[in-house]
Amino acid sequence: MNIQKAEFIRSAARRADFPRDGLPQVVFAGRSNVGKSSVINRLLNRKNFARVGNSPGKTTHINYFLIDEALYLVDLPGYGYAQVSKAEKERWGNLIQSWFEDQALMTLGIMIVDARHKPTADDCTMASWFLETGKPFAVVANKLDKLKRLEIEPNLARIRETLGLNSAVKVIPFSAEKGTGRDELLALIFKSGK
Repeated sequence: MNIQKAEFIRSAARRADFPRDGLPQVVFAGRSNVGKSSVINRLLNRKNFARVGNSPGKTTHINYFLIDEALYLVDLPGYGYAQVSKAEKERWGNLIQSWFEDQALMTLGIMIVDARHKPTADDCTMASWFLETGKPFAVVANKLDKLKRLEIEPNLARIRETLGLNSAVKVIPFSAEKGTGRDELLALIFKSGK
């Protein structure tokens, strides 16, 4: 499964900037250093399509990428400990909250967590935001390549348990580095866009 065309459409700084053209919107959320841009780049098979920063918190607006003129990948600002002012963190929080409040926008939610670590309190909050929408939602456990084989299943179980996920929510083992999980995630995205 390959993507033919991916284009950056806009950076939304306020509610009025969100596209409302009826195309499906697949939203990506994750902590500031979880590799969200790397996951998007791996999905698209592009090196630097979504900018990968050396320091966390490079995404400061909601970025929209149009995929094969059929759906949007929506990249939310990373949450957590990016080194920005309290006022800026608050602005991001309000922007993300206003996106979630608009029930018509999201088709599918993708939350990215670090496969190596127990999800944080911020991860739990984000998961509950996704669950409250009632829309399809999946968790991508990135950085799988950093785990030993015997650590994978217990870590995935810990992620599911910590986030309070029922069996309907997929937890996809993923490596942006190696491409593990790419086909499964792409299939889920394209299925949601139909």
